[in-house]
Amino acid sequence: MNATDKKFPRVVIIGGGFGGIQVAKHLADQPVEVLMLDKHNYNTFQPLLYQVATGSLEAESIAFSLRKNFDGQKNFRFRIAEVTKINPEKNSVDTTIGEIEYDYLVIATGSTTNFFGNKEIEHYAMPMKSIPEALNLRYLMLQNFEEAILAKTQEERSAYLTFVLVGAGPTGVELAGALAELRNHVLDRDYPELRKEDMKVYLVDFLPKVLGPMSEEASNKAKDFLISMGVDVQLNVKVQTYDGNTIKFEDGRTIATKNVIWSAGVMGVVPEGLSKDIVLRGNRIKTNTYCQIDGFNNIFAIGDVAAMISEETPKGHPGVAQVAIQQGQHVAINIKHLLRSEALDVFKYNDKGSLATIGRNKAVADLGKIKFQGFFAWLVWMFVHLISLMGGRNRVIVFVNWVASYMNYNGGTRLIIRRFVREAMPVQEASNLPKSDA
Repeated sequence: MNATDKKFPRVVIIGGGFGGIQVAKHLADQPVEVLMLDKHNYNTFQPLLYQVATGSLEAESIAFSLRKNFDGQKNFRFRIAEVTKINPEKNSVDTTIGEIEYDYLVIATGSTTNFFGNKEIEHYAMPMKSIPEALNLRYLMLQNFEEAILAKTQEERSAYLTFVLVGAGPTGVELAGALAELRNHVLDRDYPELRKEDMKVYLVDFLPKVLGPMSEEASNKAKDFLISMGVDVQLNVKVQTYDGNTIKFEDGRTIATKNVIWSAGVMGVVPEGLSKDIVLRGNRIKTNTYCQIDGFNNIFAIGDVAAMISEETPKGHPGVAQVAIQQGQHVAINIKHLLRSEALDVFKYNDKGSLATIGRNKAVADLGKIKFQGFFAWLVWMFVHLISLMGGRNRVIVFVNWVASYMNYNGGTRLIIRRFVREAMPVQEASNLPKSDA
């Protein structure tokens, strides 16, 4: 895809997440070629990944075809590809399908799990940032239930039925609540040989509160909800190691478990080729207030991979979907300005609030100055997530699944379609391991 292939300026978007989609959609009426690159041909609605992991929803109901999403947009093209390097001096990117030239480049690659350099934890703990990872977690969990049935001693059985979630942000809190509900309402129905009292759910974090970015009211109520559901919440706790059988904390305590789920941090996915000087803490690319990468007027970064540093946001914006969506829309506007040789607009984030669900009839909401918890917050959470899903079919499927789960406490099928097998950790990687910061 060289310059000779182009009739109009080409906008290359790396990543088909919330931000990348908004850039492409808001350039639909412009005299440009829009080319989106992603290693998957679908968009993932990440806020519901935890329900895929626990078997409440099937993966297809939270994924939507990128090609279908842009059906009818004549200036849009999509290619399955991974970007291996950016060549700013050539205005091109190297990919697994060849070199592609651009006039404008938008990096919307999102984030991945941050294990803080601890290779042992990275190998043995389960992340949950993508559909394949959520399915791996589901199969591991179901396999461990089956192994618990076969265990000959209570001590052996306990490790298979103990879940430790590291990171008390929205992902950790929501997954902890879902696992607690599975234990309280499903376990002894699906597995009558097991007792729900034997299944333990721990939520740990090195911070002093759950849902750190939310208000004190939301944090305290979420913690109360979790404790009432039987989750053991442990704060101000740092993980040292996990070897697949025992998780060890820096204070010397240990928990025997086969199930450690890691949501303690994320880091941006930055393609090769950019100067290390503009990659900040958390592997985020420094941008100006127009979403342009420092030093370039035709390269933009948005969403989780970007850090817009200003007096108002000295650490950048939070890594939430609304930031990516609004920045995507804004970049499209600024590309239009560049096409017309007009001045660029400064990005201003409109914080629409935060929501988190803990379980049935339990959620917390911070909507500006309005803060509420409980059943009404839970209804708001469901409504917001339903309308945010891509595709009418997906909305119907998710709604029907939610209604069924609410009525019989036993939604989902929890099938082991394929076995999850973790490879042995190479000996050289297991030596000289640094401590985790989580």
